[in-house]
Amino acid sequence: MEKLPMTRAGATALEVELKKLKSEERPAIIQAIAEARELGDLKENAEYHSAREKQGFIEGRIKEIEGVLGLAEVIDPTKLSGSIKFGATVTLVDEDTDEEKTWQIVGEHEANIEKGLLNIKSPIARALIGKDEGDSVEVRTPGGEKSYEVLKIEYI
Repeated sequence: MEKLPMTRAGATALEVELKKLKSEERPAIIQAIAEARELGDLKENAEYHSAREKQGFIEGRIKEIEGVLGLAEVIDPTKLSGSIKFGATVTLVDEDTDEEKTWQIVGEHEANIEKGLLNIKSPIARALIGKDEGDSVEVRTPGGEKSYEVLKIEYI
């Protein structure tokens, strides 16, 4: 099996979610199913069917997180340096609009573009890997070709 690169923050977030699912969500849904069963006929019991559906989602998410954490290779970006690689926090300037953007390159299970966490498998991240400060990067995105200049590389 292929290891999944992940930052410590990403692994911790998944561990917290897993703990919450197991210690809070799972017992609550078991209780909801028990209460819905007491209402009688299960064929026409919307509360029961809703609770069972939610239970399926919770159990699936628990299995997914356990699988991801089992394959996780936690990487500490503070111990890295040099050209852009996994864990780098990169500041770019769009060469067309002069808009600056800062992203950290992270694993796919912790990526969140709104929070500045860029999936390592995204077109932009793949184009950035191996580049240095001052390099120009051409990226083919779903919205068309983009050109960026690498302003700063940090490992924080």
